[in-house]
Amino acid sequence: MNFMLTLLTNTLLALLLVTIAFWLPQTNVYSEKSSPYECGFDPMGSARLPFSMKFFLVAITFLLFDLEIALLLPLPWASQANNLEVMLTTALLLISLLAISLAYEWSQKGLEWTE
Repeated sequence: MNFMLTLLTNTLLALLLVTIAFWLPQTNVYSEKSSPYECGFDPMGSARLPFSMKFFLVAITFLLFDLEIALLLPLPWASQANNLEVMLTTALLLISLLAISLAYEWSQKGLEWTE
C-alpha cells in the first residue's frame, strides 16, 4: 500500500511538472533572441561551425572503453568470492571483448586523425 501511494504521488507530481513546463514558457522567438551572443558585441562570424565527426567517434570510443575499464575495477574484491571460476571467466570475457573491440577499431582506422 505504501509503495503504491508513493508511486502514485511521484507519477502525479511528474505529470504536474511536465504540464506546467509545457504551458509556462513564452514562445516569442525573434531574430535578436536567436542570434549568438558574444560579450555584447555583434557576432564576427557564423556560430554554426562544422563539427568534426572524427572527434565525436573517438570520444564515443573512449567512453565505451572507459566503461569497460570501470566494470573491471571491482575485480580485486571479487576475487574473494566463493565461485572463483565464474569471476575469472567473466573477467576474461570482458578483457577479451575489450581487446577485440580495440583491434576492430584499429583495423577500421577509427583511431587515426588523418584521412
